Amino acid sequence: MIRYLLALALIAQLPQIVGAQSTRDSTTYKRVAAQLDRVAAIDTHDHLWPFERLPARVETEHGKGINLFGIWRNSYYTGINPLTAWEPGQKFDAWWSKAKHDFDNARATSFYRYQLPAFQDLYGVDFDRITDEQARKLDERIYRNYLDQQWLYEVVTQKANIELMFNDPYWGRYTFEPEYPFAVRVLNVSPLIRGFHAEEFPEKADDPYLFARQQGLKIESLDDYLKVLDHLFRFGKEKGCVCLKTTVAYQRTLQFDRVSHQQAAEVFGKKRGTLSPEQVKQFEDFIMWRLVELSAKHGLPFQIHTGQARIQGSNPMLLVDMIDANRKTTFILFHGGYPWVGESAVIAMKHTNVYLDSCWLPTLSYTMAKRAYHEWLEAMPSNRIMWGADCNHAEGIYGATVFTRRCIAEVLAEKIDHGDLTEEHALRIGRQILRDNALELFPQLKERLWKGKKELKAPPG
Repeated sequence: MIRYLLALALIAQLPQIVGAQSTRDSTTYKRVAAQLDRVAAIDTHDHLWPFERLPARVETEHGKGINLFGIWRNSYYTGINPLTAWEPGQKFDAWWSKAKHDFDNARATSFYRYQLPAFQDLYGVDFDRITDEQARKLDERIYRNYLDQQWLYEVVTQKANIELMFNDPYWGRYTFEPEYPFAVRVLNVSPLIRGFHAEEFPEKADDPYLFARQQGLKIESLDDYLKVLDHLFRFGKEKGCVCLKTTVAYQRTLQFDRVSHQQAAEVFGKKRGTLSPEQVKQFEDFIMWRLVELSAKHGLPFQIHTGQARIQGSNPMLLVDMIDANRKTTFILFHGGYPWVGESAVIAMKHTNVYLDSCWLPTLSYTMAKRAYHEWLEAMPSNRIMWGADCNHAEGIYGATVFTRRCIAEVLAEKIDHGDLTEEHALRIGRQILRDNALELFPQLKERLWKGKKELKAPPG
């Protein structure tokens, strides 16, 4: 009888227990979230193409532009789930009649859910419950918004409250032309490791040999190539680049071994077809170590994609020997090393020259991002954690920013309510992650701050 009464009492308390477990319903979370939303953020990673070259453009019945299909196609959603193709010039209803069922199996995924705040906040549409008529009007509004690049300025700098945004221009790595006044230039060095022969660069945007010719430099030996790399870093820094970025984890392992100059010189100048895979890797490894050394020489922190790429070789632990041997280089491990967020934490715990950047992580898995923030704050100082949206259109940047602010606010609210942080200290940490840590690591950004001084407007036309 006593057990029965205890069970009834527990059942009666379930609503309160469940409610207590919902962090976003707590008054603490609401206070923290409100404060963090006011922080003018420094976004340390995005891929916002020049307006006229935005990759989401398609041929619609109204002309070439960006529509609902383009927003979903150029999001991360299509990396995990099919999306009905868009036929050039077709009517929206024909596409939507099929595409509206594409989301059924992906509703719980972060790759789907991170875009929902944009549809809700920017367009007033609940995409989970969207009607055909709402979808049609949403499509029309998206198309109209992207007729004027002021939409990008409004969403990024006002709605998402981003003051500066690091932009990784893989479509033009060595052009150094600023895309937007709020953009901070990043030097993407991913292709440089394969510079053993000029034929390795069919794309002009990737070609250091072309850059060398434009600068009046020759590349006839490995030493010539190394001099060009040094010149490129110096030139990029003069043009406003504040850091380096590599995404080679998509192509190969992050295991970079020490290789001698002689071994690399034996590979230089030979075509890939005459080399073994081991020789190619040796050259790439040698150049990667040189890039890391040049990173320290020129004071350009090195952002490295870790995790969720070639997953058999993207564990950040593979970088530890190189990190340990290059203490003067500042390494920024991207994406939290997902799914190896704990491994990333212990690397940063052991190496004060390592920062962790949560860019993309809440979009990959919101729950894992919460775990990461909790764990990282317990394992390392709070001044070595940053964030980035990692998107290529306004709606994606907005949604990823909302996801990140929400995730950080939840973690900090939980730590406050558990007695692990005072609210004052928690708010300071939130501001560090969203803004202050980037300003501390990249002090030159302080000259670029503009909020409170002026309003950015897109150029006419």
